[in-house]
Order: sequence, then structure tokens, then C-alpha cells
Amino acid sequence: MGSRWPVADPDVLRPYDQLATQVMPAIKDAPLVMPRPGETGEQDVAAPAQAPSIAKSSGRMAIASLISRITGFAWKLLLVAAIGAKVENDSFNVANTMPNIIFELLMGGVLSSLVVPLLVRSQDDKDGGEAYTQRLVTVAGTLLVIGTAIAVFAAPLITKLYVDDKGQANPDLVTAFAYLLLPQIFFYGVFALLSAILNAKHIFGPTAWAPVINNLVVIFTILVVWIMPGDISTNPVSITDPKVLTLGLGVTAGIVAQSILLIPPLLRSGFKPKWRWGIDKRMKEFGGLALWTVGYVAVSQVGYTITTRVLTSGSEGGVTAYSNAWLLFQLPYGVIGVSLLTAIMPRMSRAAADGDHKKLIGDLSYASRISTVTLLPISAVMTVVGGSVGIALFTLGKGKIEDATRLGEALAISAFALLPYALVMLQMRVFYAMKDARTPVLIMIVMTVVKVPLLYLCPALLSPNNIVLGVMMVNGLTFVVGAILGQVWLWVTLGNLRSKRVLGVILFTVVASVLGVGAAWLAGQIVPDSFGPTFHAWVKLLLQTIVGIVVSFGVLMALKVEELKPATARITRLIKRR
Repeated sequence: MGSRWPVADPDVLRPYDQLATQVMPAIKDAPLVMPRPGETGEQDVAAPAQAPSIAKSSGRMAIASLISRITGFAWKLLLVAAIGAKVENDSFNVANTMPNIIFELLMGGVLSSLVVPLLVRSQDDKDGGEAYTQRLVTVAGTLLVIGTAIAVFAAPLITKLYVDDKGQANPDLVTAFAYLLLPQIFFYGVFALLSAILNAKHIFGPTAWAPVINNLVVIFTILVVWIMPGDISTNPVSITDPKVLTLGLGVTAGIVAQSILLIPPLLRSGFKPKWRWGIDKRMKEFGGLALWTVGYVAVSQVGYTITTRVLTSGSEGGVTAYSNAWLLFQLPYGVIGVSLLTAIMPRMSRAAADGDHKKLIGDLSYASRISTVTLLPISAVMTVVGGSVGIALFTLGKGKIEDATRLGEALAISAFALLPYALVMLQMRVFYAMKDARTPVLIMIVMTVVKVPLLYLCPALLSPNNIVLGVMMVNGLTFVVGAILGQVWLWVTLGNLRSKRVLGVILFTVVASVLGVGAAWLAGQIVPDSFGPTFHAWVKLLLQTIVGIVVSFGVLMALKVEELKPATARITRLIKRR
């Protein structure tokens, strides 16, 4: 049997990574790679063949996820074209992030890490887990309604947390957008909760496609805003400003549509909505684990709050540059890292539940190596093409060359952190597999303690225009610290992590990546400067990306790096099908 590369990607619920590692039980039958004869410990877990229906479902989800990412990125590009990349876009981005943050504090992290496994276990009840699910929906729905109402009422206070009014930000405009966008909290919660119930029932299609509808609604909204006459008024600011009102209500309508689309498939699945209160043993267990998960989110948001305040103390457009650079930074991880975590999390959970640390370490080592060979070359090429990416993508409409250049530079500076970021996410999942929700909180505390002082150094040492570059660098260094700390902590907990083999793969991949970067840089030198800025950036971007990726992965294949085989085998099969 040939190797299979995991293709299911559940990171479609929000534009951030909080739900990126949602456990999807149906993937448990899909082996990452088949064991070789005589190999034990690392890949010696026999896995049943994947049923055709599961394979088809995974393929459909991969298509839906890809379209979701493309349309999600498209509306970010259109927003810059429609309203520019200055204070108006900054204000919208800060306000549009608030619902995500508050939802995470209420229950987002809990839903992502804990709910699906608990729902799956409840299916062993006599009623198939219906009563447990009804209790969960009742409690979660009540919390969401109360939390959303409080957040909307406190919008001006929340704005003060994230916006430094001594800089170039516009707190009044942020607050106006916040009043229109904060109701999303309730609908984010509804979507995440219904998605978890459907996933536990092995129904994945609706949750994969619903975000595409959300993105299409937002794209339509932004196109309407683009053709509306005039600009968003920043002095005075009014929530009834036609462009503010249209943009705020339209983006919220996208989240509403995304949530409503899951109701029909949920009802068809046999679930019967019912208002049911009551606390049983499993709900108490859920509450104990949830408190640590909320603590993790709360600590991480301290870092984000300081990040936003530092960015808004700099020049206009800093938040927009940071937001879009971070979105671009996450794209490779969303396609590769999330699929890997989705496929391997059930395996690690089973090994941890059985107390089989040998298998758990084997899966951790394998996932670390496969992340290295796939993400490190990409991050290296991103360092070279970052500037071209910014100019190529963000000079449409009201987008300006200088803002696009700064965004591209921010991406290039942060690219080195792509692999550490993926490793941190993997390590956290190992702790959760061992039912250890406390250690991730402690690691996040250390990362935040390192991050905050460095963030405050940015405005002290850098010019206002370069603050966003410093912030992206600090973020990257924080993930490096987190990856090292997580590895040491796991070594203390589990013992030998087979780190020598991981380091060997890293060494080979670094050599291949350096050669790929060198080839990409040389390719960029042959592009004539006589082209216009945008066309020149597109030519360099395409040429350098192709050359850099081909050389990097070509060297890895020439070196016969074994961990690359699952990816190359899948690509070969796709080509043969065509």
C-alpha cells in the first residue's frame, strides 16, 4: 500500500489558528504512512484501510478548505483596495479581531481542544449522547448570549484595551466598528458548537463549505463599499456613516450566514434540540479541563493586547500590515501543519490513553520531521520573496507601494518562525493527548513574559514605520522560545524523544533550503528593473518561488530524505490521475 498524505483541513472556522487543531474522529482510520517491514515503535501501529467514503469526504474537505482560504484572502486584498491600508483599515482590523478574542475567552479554546473527544465518548450512552449534547448546547448558548451582550455594552472599554490613543489610531472609529462587529461572538460560538456536534457524527462537508459562503458575503459587502461614493469619515466619526454601517453589518452577516447553514444538516443528522439543564460527572470533568484551556487563551491574549497597543502607537497602517502578514505567514501551516495535526492527533490520543509512551514519542518524532522537511524550505523561500508578495498583492485600488512594501518586509522578517510555530502547535497537542491542560498554560506564560518586554522595546528603538517589523520579529522569537521550552518539557516528561534523528533531518533540510534560497536570489537578479513595480514584483515572485521550491525539494529528494516520501507519493498519484 502506498503512503497517504493527510488532506483534511479543519482550520476553516476563523481566520486565526485557535481551532486549527480540532480533533476530527473520522480521520482516525487514515494512516500517516505505512510501516516498513521490521520497523517498530515509530510507525508500527497497524491502521485499517481507509474506507472509500472517508477518502471522498477528505478530498471534498480539502477542496472546500482551499477555496475557503482563497476567498478569505481575497476579501483581505479587496478591503485594502476599497478603503486603503491606513487608519480606516487598522480600525476595522482591530474591531474585527475583538469578537474572536472574546469568543476565545468564553469558550473558543475549550471547543477546539476538548468538546469533540467528549462528544464522541458520550455516543456510548444509551441515548447515543443526545442528553449530554443538549446540556452542552444549553450551557454554551446561555454563556454566549450573556457574553455577547456584555461585550457589546462594553465596546468603548474594550477599545481602550487594544488602542493606544496617543498614536496614530482612531479609537472612535474602532468603537463604531466594534458595536457592529461584536455580535459576531454569539454566531462564532454557534458555528463552532454545531461544527463540533457534526464532526462527532462524522459529518464534515457543511462545516467545510460554510466559511466559503461567509467569505462570499464579505466579498460582496466590500465590493458594495468600494463603489459607494466618498471615504470613511475619521473626523467626525459616526456609526451611521454609510460605509461604516455597510462594512460592519455586511461582515457580521457573513458570520450569521455561516452559522445558519449548519442548522439543516444538524437536524437531518437526527439531533433534537432541547433546553436541558443539569451537571453530570463528565460535565464536571469538562469544566476542570476547560478552566486550564481558558487560562491558556487568557494568557495568550495578554500578549496580543500588548501587540495591538504597540502597533497602534506607530504609524498608520501598522495593524493592517501585521494582520495581513500574519495571514500570509499562516497559509503554509494551514495547508500542511493543520492536516498533519488532524491526522496524527487521534493516534497520539490513543497512545497516551494506553500509556504507550513509545508509540506517542514515535508519532511526535515523525510529525516533527515531516513538518521540518515541508515547512522549512517554504519559510526560507518566503524570506526571499516577502517583499515581492506585498507589492504584488496589495497595490490594487487604494493600496500604496510603500504600505505594500512594509507588509512584504514584515512577512520576510517573520518567515523564519514558521517551523517553530508548527512545532509549538504540535507539542501542545501532545500535552492535550496526555490530558495535561496545565503545562500549555505554563509554557504560554513563559512565552508571554519573554514577549511583552521585547514588544515595548520596539517603539523605543525603532521608527514608527518600522514598529510592525519589530513586532513580527518579536513574535517569531517567541515561538522559537516556546518550541525549545516545549521540547525540553516533553523530554523531562517522556524521556528520549529521538531528537538526534529530528536534528539530522533539520540539518539536511537547512542545507537544501540554503541552496534553494541562493538559487531563488540569483533568479531574481535576472528580472529587468524596467518593468513597472507591480509587474516586476509578480515576475520576481513567481520566478523566485518556483526556482526556490524546486531546488530545495529537489536537493531533499536527491539526498533521499525519507520523510519527504508521503508528500511526493501523494503528488505523484495526483499527477497520474490527471
